[in-house]
Amino acid sequence: MSFRTPPRPPAAHGPGNPPSGLAYVEDVSPGGGALPPRARGTSSDAVSLSLNGSWLFRLSPTADARDDSFAAAGYDAGDWDRVDVPGHWVLQGHGAPVYTNHRYPFPVDPPRVPTENPTGDHLRAFDLPSGWPPGGDAVLRFDGVESCARVWLNGTHVGEFKGSRLPHEFAVGPLLRPTGNVLAVRVHQWSAGSYLEDQDQWWLPGIFRDVTLLHRPADAVADFFVHASYDHGTGAGTLRVDSDVDGRVTVPALGLDIATGESATVPVRPWTAETPRLYDGVLATGGERVGLRIGFRTVALEDGLIKVNGRAVLFRGVNRHEWHPERGRALDPETMRADVLLMKRHNINAVRTAHYPPHPAFLDLCDELGLWVIDECDLETHGFVARAWHDNPADDDRWTPALLDRASRMVERDKNHPSVVIWSLGNEAGTGRGLTAMAEWIRGRDGSRLLHYEGDHDCRDTDVYTRMYTPHDEVERIGRGLDGGPPERRRLPFLLCEYGHAMGNGPGGLADYQRLFAAHDRLQGGFVWEWIDHGIKDERYGFAYGGDFGEELHDGNFVCDGLLFPDRTPSPGLVEYKKVIEPVRIDGDAADGTVRITNAHDFADLSALAFVWSFQADGETVVSGPLAVPALPPGGSAVVGLPRRPVHGGGAETAWTVRALLAADTAWAPRGHEVAWTRVPVAARAPVALAAGERPVPDGGLLTLGPGTFDARTGALRSVGGVGITDLRLDVWRATTDNDDGADWQPDPRLGPLWRELGLHRMRHRLEAVEPGDDALTVRTRVAPAAARAALRTAYRWTSDGTRLRLTVSVAPEGDWPLPLPRLGVRLGLSGTADRVRWFGGGPGEGYPDTRSGCLVARWESTVDGLQTPYVRPQENGARPDVRWAEIGGLRIDGEPEFWFTARRWTSEQLDAARHLTDLAAGDTVWVNLDHGQQGIGSQSCGPGVLPGHRLRAAPAEFTFFFMATDG
Repeated sequence: MSFRTPPRPPAAHGPGNPPSGLAYVEDVSPGGGALPPRARGTSSDAVSLSLNGSWLFRLSPTADARDDSFAAAGYDAGDWDRVDVPGHWVLQGHGAPVYTNHRYPFPVDPPRVPTENPTGDHLRAFDLPSGWPPGGDAVLRFDGVESCARVWLNGTHVGEFKGSRLPHEFAVGPLLRPTGNVLAVRVHQWSAGSYLEDQDQWWLPGIFRDVTLLHRPADAVADFFVHASYDHGTGAGTLRVDSDVDGRVTVPALGLDIATGESATVPVRPWTAETPRLYDGVLATGGERVGLRIGFRTVALEDGLIKVNGRAVLFRGVNRHEWHPERGRALDPETMRADVLLMKRHNINAVRTAHYPPHPAFLDLCDELGLWVIDECDLETHGFVARAWHDNPADDDRWTPALLDRASRMVERDKNHPSVVIWSLGNEAGTGRGLTAMAEWIRGRDGSRLLHYEGDHDCRDTDVYTRMYTPHDEVERIGRGLDGGPPERRRLPFLLCEYGHAMGNGPGGLADYQRLFAAHDRLQGGFVWEWIDHGIKDERYGFAYGGDFGEELHDGNFVCDGLLFPDRTPSPGLVEYKKVIEPVRIDGDAADGTVRITNAHDFADLSALAFVWSFQADGETVVSGPLAVPALPPGGSAVVGLPRRPVHGGGAETAWTVRALLAADTAWAPRGHEVAWTRVPVAARAPVALAAGERPVPDGGLLTLGPGTFDARTGALRSVGGVGITDLRLDVWRATTDNDDGADWQPDPRLGPLWRELGLHRMRHRLEAVEPGDDALTVRTRVAPAAARAALRTAYRWTSDGTRLRLTVSVAPEGDWPLPLPRLGVRLGLSGTADRVRWFGGGPGEGYPDTRSGCLVARWESTVDGLQTPYVRPQENGARPDVRWAEIGGLRIDGEPEFWFTARRWTSEQLDAARHLTDLAAGDTVWVNLDHGQQGIGSQSCGPGVLPGHRLRAAPAEFTFFFMATDG
């Protein structure tokens, strides 16, 4: 049976008939000369030649195409530079990168582009390998070039193309020679295609994906479509492979040997993201054998839900731009595999390929290791929002052929990947006829997947109601079906295609979202924005962001909004997300000594996991052992008894910890990898006892109270047991986070600017009284910013039992406080020799009121430098929550109630002033914050602000710390 693809838009011109001059650069068509798009096999026995490597390169400031002589045979390029392909020339010393979020970095005059249009001419000489067959044809494939390319082989014009993140192939067989072939490629940074690629990323021109020469034997495989459905009722899979060239399909593990176009139904194990079963097969025609990796699964919209193999799925996803801090979007296979492994190890089960199809090897990994994929087209016209979408290409018939070309190249390339369960038309391109045409074409080509597009809020062209950064209360209304809108939309599932903006410290509120997802079936999860910070490695700054390369227009560090730092170190946000989306829920009941285990997987039972318990006293494990848990099915739950509680001395804080670990090595993590955990408190800690009996004793200009020494005039603490202390006082300021500073389009008040306007970054402390008493020293102050009447009346009451100092801080707001406080606690300075830190509290990483789910209360150790979180733009970081006590620099600090602990080698003011990590220099003092309260984080950098329950309101407060010198 022969298989033919639907008709595609005609090319504007073809090989041997190039458009005159520079017309092709500003032509709204997708280009000319390229072959129709087709599927990509996992392997082939046909010969191929990689043309990656070092290419000759010349950069010109404009797109002037009058001189095409470099493409002619015998051209002398001896004085040219060299660049690596795949690569971007601006990351290899030629020009500079440009970052904008949605503003076009050139005048918006579609389809025209500036005369100043950096243009890179590339040359690559090659010989055919000795085993290259003499017959057949050949295809030259480009997997990704930004943004417009013109191609010559051995002096003959082959074609030109746009669509930067999409493959283009050219038939070149008659042009090849055994030796001395010269491939010439002219790449323009700006073109008409740039208007379709305004995708919140660095603008990075170049040949950034693979270039390959493919031999095409007679009767070689052309296009083919693997249809592999699964019937969850019978457990049978049905396979049919349609092919443009007739052949046979064999799947040894299933005993299948069928002709192309023929269907066969056999018992199979289905493919899911949790159980990614693939069957190796071969498509053989008269001239080629192509490897197949077949996953049987069925995607459907049923009962208003996205279902795979008959079960609704919950997407625990991320948005993923392709990024490497040195190579940009030129990713190698090892980096792509590292990404997928990190995702799997952090309980992520889905990826939205924002905002373009990824390198094809990434989808191979998603098939192999198991991730649901929303495959997104290479389309975004976000910059037209500033023009009220006037002239938007998505609603201009002249651009529709280009949109259809991009849709077809995505679908045809990726249609055989079982991991791809949803096609996305693109991102933030408004609405219009072009998008409708794309949707109609995709539905006609592939009815086995659903369609997504966030901008279609009426869901005329899509199968899913999807939004970005929707506030929690609105998400709950949507979950309850109370969102209004067209009735048809209310019958569709809901996805947050972007939420939890991971810019800087944060995102906050993830656990609150996850509770909503669990409560309402219609809410089928979401995709955190985004996977990785797009910082560029730079010796001046560590990692550079927008504006660091002299761009006249840029959007600063908005490009650094990922769950990974640029070097792929997980951020605290990723640790938090892993905890929040655990696929196993463990809920303890200390009273009856049980835990309830719930399997929150969609498909997998718990047979792959081993459960262990441990019992802690004051944060240290006393005893541990295995916990027998049945292999619960998806959605199953069981109550499991814990061992008899160990006998332990009174006064200790005790707790159970239960963990779910991998029972054996898997393809994505080793045996013992932690999947889920919980802590079950048993006995609270005993209050710190201090019989205050010491009295302040004058000693020259000092006062002594137990181990404490104070300035007699100001009441300032100078030392505790010989440990020098400076500048202990109330502190309410923090170096504002990206989420504190917020985005001006968000409805919630932007606290960072309001805090500065109120003057919280420049508080003044007025000493009102120093009152030595019979058993206490009381110091009274008024803390307020200049030019404001609002103040914090503060009393420091010091007492001692001779060994320890107790400080009770009482704070009473005065005047009008319309804003929450950034923090509330005391700050003090220790000698710069302080380094080792031990604490009993939340860790090992940082946590704030709405980001501390991933912090386990236990005993931890670190250095002061190790406490810091290296956000690309420095900001408040490093607080450890729920701290009972901490030791640093020979000083032990206990708190009642628990407190947030922060220590760093610079002040909050110095941190606030820094723009890069290299701006921070260690001083002679370690500054320690002991906070009674912290304002939450939220995700207002591009999402909702801090939820009410996580706000730090200015209200009367009292909190206590105990200080004691230690041997450490």
